[in-house]
Amino acid sequence: MLIVISPAKRLDWSDRTTATTEPDFCDDANRLAKTARNLTLRDLKGLMGLSDDLARLNRDRFRAFAETPDPEITRPAALAFAGDTYMGLDAASLGAAEMGWAQDHLRILSGLYGLLRPCDAIQPYRLEMGSRLKTRRGGTLYAYWRDQLSRALNAQAEALGTGVLVNCASQEYFGAVAPKALKLRVITPQFMEDKDGTPKIVSFFAKRARGAMARFIIDHRLTDPEAITDFDSGGYRYVPEMSEPDRPVFLRPAGV
Repeated sequence: MLIVISPAKRLDWSDRTTATTEPDFCDDANRLAKTARNLTLRDLKGLMGLSDDLARLNRDRFRAFAETPDPEITRPAALAFAGDTYMGLDAASLGAAEMGWAQDHLRILSGLYGLLRPCDAIQPYRLEMGSRLKTRRGGTLYAYWRDQLSRALNAQAEALGTGVLVNCASQEYFGAVAPKALKLRVITPQFMEDKDGTPKIVSFFAKRARGAMARFIIDHRLTDPEAITDFDSGGYRYVPEMSEPDRPVFLRPAGV
């Protein structure tokens, strides 16, 4: 199986010793960084709803973005992102064998880099997939990436000998994967909290659970899509009566 997750806004640029690989869409990342570099502070604020300080930070990041970066300024993608999903994934605790398996089976969707493997070297950036960044391909990043990501996922799944994609990404990011071009069975787990008998999705917990599901698949090196229903991290349990085909529901008591 292939697994996809979203990136995070928050970054962790701690020193890392993990060997890195080169992202597949470096040329696109360089092209998009050049486009973003020409934006004013006001443009950046409006593009991603940033404060003045964050707009300055990201303007400086795009200005410093290098076509051929010094390895000292890059970090492995799965270790560089530090949001809720990555708390669930906890990539820093993966052993070498598990990280190697993840390198083959886990992908991170990115507004700037398109598609990343866990060890792909990235530079610090923030560019959300939902951003209405105008390029020659259109007025949004969805228009920019079109079906490139779907074709890449198809090819990578074929190389692994699988026809299954487990979608642990947000709607914002998975929306960049063109459904008509994607030739894979897509399984999208749903994570819910049960408060007084009323199941609901709580974004913070759902994001962390999506990372934990990716970690569960990596730890157990799952190849059978039905085996994901054994997921029980964080107190979740599979609820077949609430589930639909390819949308398994996992529920836990609120406050766990």
